[in-house]
Amino acid sequence: MSGAGAPATEPIDCGDLRVAVVAASWHPVIMDGLIAGAQKALAEYRVENAPVLRVPGTFELPVVCGTVAGQGYDAVIALGVVIRGGTPHFEYVCNAATDGLGRVALDHTVAIGFGVLTCDNEQQAMERAGLAHSREDKGYEAASAALQTARLLKDIRKA
Repeated sequence: MSGAGAPATEPIDCGDLRVAVVAASWHPVIMDGLIAGAQKALAEYRVENAPVLRVPGTFELPVVCGTVAGQGYDAVIALGVVIRGGTPHFEYVCNAATDGLGRVALDHTVAIGFGVLTCDNEQQAMERAGLAHSREDKGYEAASAALQTARLLKDIRKA
């Protein structure tokens, strides 16, 4: 399972950070789990009033995350799911989302939580979606990583 080796971290106070969640709309059950996991992390890290912005699909995440980052947010949590099909579409969307979100992080020097599931089948995505029967909660992990990174960036900027 891909979750092996995850760092053991405790939530830290990120209540002063401005955070948004940008989530794709495809595969609603999986997306609901990812969003719930991100919201759980936000609560544990004491972040309030983080908007959840919905986009049509994973391909649209980078442009909206970039716009949000340009509005002065400290962290943006990007959530999506792409399930392999019988065409090269999977590779194109996965590459575009990954490259685009990386570019947003670097261009805006903002923490991006990468919560994009890239799975061979729906069952793999369900296992990672943070649902009652899931083994992993990638929504929580993406939010936690974004918050820890945003806190570090803010501390570095203060120094």
